[in-house]
Amino acid sequence: MAIINNKMKVGHMGKIYFIVNPNAKNGSCLKTWRKLEVDLRATGVSFLAFFTEYPGHAQEIAETLSRKASGQPLIIAAVGGDGTMHEVVNGAAAYPNTMVGFIPGGSGNDFSRGYRIPKKASDALQLFIGENIGASIDIDIGKIGHNEVHETYFMNNMGVGFDAIISKEANESRMKKLLNRLSLGRLVYVFILVKNVFTYRLVPYDLTVDGKEMSFKSAWFITVSNQRFYGGGMKIAPHAHPSDGLLDVTVVSDLSRWKLLLVFISVFWGKHTMFKEVLQFTAKTITIDSPRKVLVHADGEIVGHTPLRIDVCPKKLRILAGYDTAEQMEELRSDDGH
Repeated sequence: MAIINNKMKVGHMGKIYFIVNPNAKNGSCLKTWRKLEVDLRATGVSFLAFFTEYPGHAQEIAETLSRKASGQPLIIAAVGGDGTMHEVVNGAAAYPNTMVGFIPGGSGNDFSRGYRIPKKASDALQLFIGENIGASIDIDIGKIGHNEVHETYFMNNMGVGFDAIISKEANESRMKKLLNRLSLGRLVYVFILVKNVFTYRLVPYDLTVDGKEMSFKSAWFITVSNQRFYGGGMKIAPHAHPSDGLLDVTVVSDLSRWKLLLVFISVFWGKHTMFKEVLQFTAKTITIDSPRKVLVHADGEIVGHTPLRIDVCPKKLRILAGYDTAEQMEELRSDDGH
């Protein structure tokens, strides 16, 4: 497995560009950034910050910066939640000269869990400028091809069906804003899950997995993962590794509504795989079709509907992670990434 371990100080590569979502976590991300800004000025690091103003803006900024760099090394740090990182990745993925970093400022922050990025923003900043400089590693990302948009990349996971409904309602929920103020934002997913579990209508799906055809008569959801975590810390794909050239597929089908609640409780520990109704496998290419259009999310952001095709893009994205060696990255299989 080829992982690039680059301990050169980020500052030696020139200016760092920060893309800040001031609205993340009910606006507290802006306060987080103001503190980081003080730390940055104290170090004398050259940096420039951009603030997002609307959905999709982070992607536009990242793409513009990457294109204008004209192939020269570039570092972009997303300051916000997984949604902000998702946009930055989609803006930078086509430019191999761009390395992407992440400073947690949202409520879920599954990306930071998967790559040993500290929970505390000031500690995450040290991966760029401090004594504990992070490692530059090349990771796989997934690419979704569908009708609504030509293609969408995801770095954590994507999902079809029930979990997309949960993501959509959570993003629109006023309760999430209230719980975020109490640092309990993840509880909104539990509330929305329970609210929908007794009304959601199961869907039949047809899949092709690396050319092999599969059918499911009544599935709750299909999730395709590049790393272990989703939904604010759930270990949906316990054995997923982001640099193995494969995507991990999870299908939950033919399951009673009450038993689904048990599955979701156990997924926080990665024990849902013990249920016979939970099927997991790896693949490079997956197509998903259904008799009616079903909602699709990527990294928790709604991106369209079925039908769609998902492809792994091996070593497509260079990121700054909290790993010192390739061996430490292997510990993804056995610890929580923190």
